[in-house]
Amino acid sequence: MTGEAVVFWVAGIFAVGGAVGMVVSRKAVNSALWVAFAMINIAVLYFSLQAPFLGTTQIVVYTGAVMMLFLFVLMIVGVDSSDSLLETIRGQRAMGITAVAAMSILILAGLAAAFEPAVIGLADANTASGGNVQALAKLIFGEYLLAFEVTSALLI
Repeated sequence: MTGEAVVFWVAGIFAVGGAVGMVVSRKAVNSALWVAFAMINIAVLYFSLQAPFLGTTQIVVYTGAVMMLFLFVLMIVGVDSSDSLLETIRGQRAMGITAVAAMSILILAGLAAAFEPAVIGLADANTASGGNVQALAKLIFGEYLLAFEVTSALLI
């Protein structure tokens, strides 16, 4: 087993553990901290797959900004655990079960596709463009420029 495989299995198990911890936590703040733990492990996975731009973005934007904003809002608003026990939307439980079933099918399909041979890594794409960030810049400001500008206009 290579070092990359060890990092993948350890960070993958921690990321799934963080996601499970988020779902089973009774307090919203604890749930948010579990999500931050899972996001950091996802960033470790990005770094191990030779995608430093995505790993840094995962840490800075999602874990650093979005999760801390979420925690800030939770602490200002103050959510009681009794509030989250009431089902306010009719059919919410059935929709959740349907979403879990659909996601399980997608995960099984992804696992089946993961065992197919001839996977091409990022090393070839990175060396052709001079690095990971340069390859992303070539795609964003070349082939996908219109989509990038429309997305930035929508975000503004």
